[in-house]
Amino acid sequence: MPQFIGKLIGGLLGYSVAGPFGAVIGLLAGHFFDKGISGQFRMASPEHLHKVQTVFFTTVYTVMGRLAKADGRISEAEIKQAEHLMGQMGLTSEHRREAIELFKKGAQADFDIESVLIDYKRDCSKHPKLNHMLLVYMISIALADGSIHPLEEQILKQVAHSLNINPHAFERLINQTRAQQHFSGQAAGATRADALKDAYQALGVPDDVNDRTLKKAYRRQMSQYHPDKLIAEGMPEDMVKMATVKSQEVQAAYELIKKQRKGNG
Repeated sequence: MPQFIGKLIGGLLGYSVAGPFGAVIGLLAGHFFDKGISGQFRMASPEHLHKVQTVFFTTVYTVMGRLAKADGRISEAEIKQAEHLMGQMGLTSEHRREAIELFKKGAQADFDIESVLIDYKRDCSKHPKLNHMLLVYMISIALADGSIHPLEEQILKQVAHSLNINPHAFERLINQTRAQQHFSGQAAGATRADALKDAYQALGVPDDVNDRTLKKAYRRQMSQYHPDKLIAEGMPEDMVKMATVKSQEVQAAYELIKKQRKGNG
């Protein structure tokens, strides 16, 4: 797309509405539009996407190893959760071998997590959906044994801080991820006594939210896990399966709420 098209359209529309003054405003608006579109095309280049894929993959598995070793030892539950996540992601056999080596590297005592996060911030931090998935992966491994160890929380906070995610948003994501896990592999009619509470928590909304806001929250969550959008931002294609699993958890939570509201209607 020509990089002047936004200025041309903006100027013409502005002039037709408010004369010369409107044309100036339209040109300015068009300039920022052109700049944004140009940036998107640069970010979508194959070279950039390959770099993002490599850095994202490396960050996920080295930091995952660091988290698993945070309390001094890697538990059986954490090993199983790491293997489970690899399975959910749908890694190729080659990527699985690489992931295991990166996991071991992250578990080493001399692993420098700060340098990895610096590389990630430089190459990937402008991709909000990747940032979201990175934290979801990390929170999932930390929750492998049912709770987050203080040293694990410290690492998670370090990752969130490097991504400029504020503490409130970080805590909300932990609560959402924990609640969403309750719907993993379950139908909408989960039998847990507090399933409905978990469903609202999974969508990040209070239980008195109106239907319209509820649906917006559901769509926002589903957008976070949309495979095409994640691949476009630079997620390796064989890591996208995990996002599908997360979207199924969100879907199950939403269906449970809809069923309960329909029954009370």
